[in-house]
Amino acid sequence: MRTKSPCNIKFGRQSLYISFLVFSFLVACSRQPIYPQPSLQGSEVVISADKLRSESPVFFTLRHNGKNINFFVLKIHDKVLSFLDSCTSCYPSTRGYRTDRGYITCRTCDVRYSLSDIEKGVGSCFPVRIEGHLQDGQYRIPASRLEEAAATF
Repeated sequence: MRTKSPCNIKFGRQSLYISFLVFSFLVACSRQPIYPQPSLQGSEVVISADKLRSESPVFFTLRHNGKNINFFVLKIHDKVLSFLDSCTSCYPSTRGYRTDRGYITCRTCDVRYSLSDIEKGVGSCFPVRIEGHLQDGQYRIPASRLEEAAATF
């Protein structure tokens, strides 16, 4: 009868531990972020423009037909703009963007853009623009526009 040496047992435990860490890391990094639900008035998403700070995106998650639609709203150059939390290339990964000191970076491909240039939309991984409008101090986006944009990917 053959017995396992202490060296083999230790190696087996280390391999199992490393495999668990790698699996946990991959699962955690692939999840879609969940943000606060936006306010809805009728069929429109409504965001108070007064609460937006310049070049500081605010992220939201709209729940529609069991699916999360992530988007963000941004005040830039005295305008309010809105975008899906992804570009057309990276949308299937559903990982979105992260922001840091005036820049937005894709979590999938790590491409980075200045928030002050985001309106230009030139590059391989710019976020998908969603049309909205200002009305009485509120930025309004028809929920159907978010749903249509998300459905195209």
